[in-house]
Amino acid sequence: MNPSELYPSDGAGIAGHGAFFQPTNLPPEQAEAATAWVRKHVDRRTLDLAERMDDVREHMWQLEKEGEIIVHRVSEAHRPVNVQLLYGWNKKIPTTQLWHHKSCGQCGNIPGYPTALLWTMNKLGMVPGNDYLDETDQTSCTAWNYHGSGIGNLESLAAVFLRNFHQAYVSGRQHGHEAGHFFPLVHCGTSYGNYKEVRKYLIESPQLREKVKRILAKLGRLVDGKIVIPEEIVHYSEWVHVMRNRIASELQTVDVSKIRVTVHTACHYYKMVHEDAIYDPTVLGGNRTAVGTSIAEALGAQVIDYSTWYDCCGFGFRHIISEREFTRSFTIDRKIKVARVEANADVMLGIDTGCITTMDKNQWIGKAHNQNYTVPIMADIQFAALACGADPFKIAQLQWHASPCEEVVEKMGISWDESKRNFEAYLKEVEAGRIEYLYAPELAISR
Repeated sequence: MNPSELYPSDGAGIAGHGAFFQPTNLPPEQAEAATAWVRKHVDRRTLDLAERMDDVREHMWQLEKEGEIIVHRVSEAHRPVNVQLLYGWNKKIPTTQLWHHKSCGQCGNIPGYPTALLWTMNKLGMVPGNDYLDETDQTSCTAWNYHGSGIGNLESLAAVFLRNFHQAYVSGRQHGHEAGHFFPLVHCGTSYGNYKEVRKYLIESPQLREKVKRILAKLGRLVDGKIVIPEEIVHYSEWVHVMRNRIASELQTVDVSKIRVTVHTACHYYKMVHEDAIYDPTVLGGNRTAVGTSIAEALGAQVIDYSTWYDCCGFGFRHIISEREFTRSFTIDRKIKVARVEANADVMLGIDTGCITTMDKNQWIGKAHNQNYTVPIMADIQFAALACGADPFKIAQLQWHASPCEEVVEKMGISWDESKRNFEAYLKEVEAGRIEYLYAPELAISR
């Protein structure tokens, strides 16, 4: 693309991004000064915590008291673990009776991501149909469309949010449980950030609630004429965080103490509705969000810092659609290269679909510019599963990854070649109809 295409002369701004995006044309010394300011201010947590923010959950309780909504509670039956959020608030993370809200991008691009999570739950003795439910009666959150294209709108996002979480609320009935038995566990960081924003809008806007109630009534997705909103929006990495010591003490079989780990935490996790992200004083001094890092530390890996930890992976939604080369260059220059040069990382762990897809699938572009930097990219739960003896092919499914994972697997003491041969033999078993299931297929279908 030439400069005239990137910066059109009609005042439309940078192509695909609207008139409010304009080139700064800063001279080099000013550009460097601006970059230095960013490095200085965002490479540590600098939010002013002196003034207490408003906790939207307090308004949620009031709406329920007034008969406006039903709150899907995290009950004692969910065996919650209390965690500390950015402002010191408490959040309840359910550890059992979980309804898996799957990720379209994970299932399509990184299938070892959700299978590693289900495998870990099974190894911890959780029983499908009682301790967790992974059913097909759910939809994409549609946030990628909304953020990436601008075609969606808030009413549609809110209706999808409420439709999916209503299904979570009632899903236990067909298995002989009361409503509210299963609590939603959101796999995707994009869905998680989107749902937190949507919940806030719904609680603050009676107009939005009225609009979506009419939609949900047509879908049969109201309870006693009311919308159902969950007490907490819970991301799977939060479950991993509170279960990390059990995972390490009960399941770990592989020594990962020689593995140098860098962590990229999704913007949608801790920059959107930042007051709802976990900050644990025992993890990185409480100065950065705990998820992702905490499981690596619990397993005994070497967590290595790097200067661009705060940066986006480059995905950026609109970028990946309209300015893909920006995404690719950003992920190479600001994440992959830095993790390799500064940290000499064996692996980078993420907690979100888009981040892992971006950093995993785009490293090849560096070769076009003589930047041959490669780092294996996987989810925290994939790494944890490997440390607990999961098969790199059948469970972690690293063969789907574009970044090279052979070396880090071998460094963990796991034979890549032997695992591959075993997997090829397993595929012949599958062809013959002898299939192993992590999850009972009949439980996936809603009746």
